[in-house]
Amino acid sequence: MPADLEQIYDRLYKRCAGRGFAGFDPFDGLNSRIFQTTPLRNSRLARLALTQLVKRSPVNLRPLLKVEPGINPKAIALFALAELSRLRTTGNQAHASNAISLLDQLLELAVEGGNTLAFGYNFDWQSRIFFAPRGTPTIVPTAFASQAFAEGARELGDHRYLDAVQQIANFAATGLNRSVETDDEICFSYTPLDESLIFNASLLAAECLMRSVDPGHHEIARKAVNFVIRRQRDDGAWPYGGDDSQGWVDNFHTAYVLQSIRRIADSLGTSDEIEAAFDQGKEYWLMSFFLDDGTSKYYSDKTYPIDIHSAGVAIAALAELGEIERASRIADWTIDHLRDVDGFFYYRLGSLTVDQSAFMRWGQAWMAYALARLLEVSR
Repeated sequence: MPADLEQIYDRLYKRCAGRGFAGFDPFDGLNSRIFQTTPLRNSRLARLALTQLVKRSPVNLRPLLKVEPGINPKAIALFALAELSRLRTTGNQAHASNAISLLDQLLELAVEGGNTLAFGYNFDWQSRIFFAPRGTPTIVPTAFASQAFAEGARELGDHRYLDAVQQIANFAATGLNRSVETDDEICFSYTPLDESLIFNASLLAAECLMRSVDPGHHEIARKAVNFVIRRQRDDGAWPYGGDDSQGWVDNFHTAYVLQSIRRIADSLGTSDEIEAAFDQGKEYWLMSFFLDDGTSKYYSDKTYPIDIHSAGVAIAALAELGEIERASRIADWTIDHLRDVDGFFYYRLGSLTVDQSAFMRWGQAWMAYALARLLEVSR
């Protein structure tokens, strides 16, 4: 581990705070003010094409398309989690003040609905399967907010954060569709607008339910775990989802699945079936996505592209799952190869190219959280 890892974190956090935690995102192309004035905004194919064009272009098209930097709730949640981690590690109350500010900002970004609380992305989002307009309640940012509020309530003793955890659990239970529901299995949708079968997203909903005070929510969470572990491939991998177009396997979605299974099993109780799936999945993940020098791959079958999101998620997950030496090795490699002179982290490396975009949610927030967690478990 670099001797100056703490300094690297502090510089990154300071730089991001200096920008008000606002930035671009790989998927923010539909925030184009030009595109939104045209009839193409109503075309699924046009939305998908523009999203992918802006995401994949070697040149930053956002200024040309009039896309402004934005604040993403998931980024705010990750920065709050990072500062709470630093508070636990150092005892420095400056981190508590930062965490309170971020958590309060997160509350202001919430989508409220009766006794529910949820969060959406700050851009329209077109996937291959469905379209989610800007601000649509979405389980991924909502689940990270749940984790941030739960840790905030524990470390800071603020009842508002505990109330938010319960309201988010209520959203997971009542606001999402149950794309599959049987006597002992459930799969939750990504948003209230779809019927998707995305494994990590369904488990994130289960994590929200795990934190509820309602025992009925706990039983639902267990059923969501059953659904995912029973769709594990024979080699231990989980594809992204259950649709025919979602059969790929990647590093960070695998990490999400493993973390969720471990957290829910540790909180609500485990079984031989759960432990066997977790052990096989973890072995597949460790054997397939990491090189000995610390490279964190995006896909199992090729080295490139090397993506900052995969690296950040991997460091945080490995630290949480007890693989501290490997997490440190990946942190070293990532700092050496993906960090710029200003302390930000590049988007990705290709075999011959470097995309130096510094995306706030996708890269900076994840690396802040990852470094903070690594520092915490390494003390």
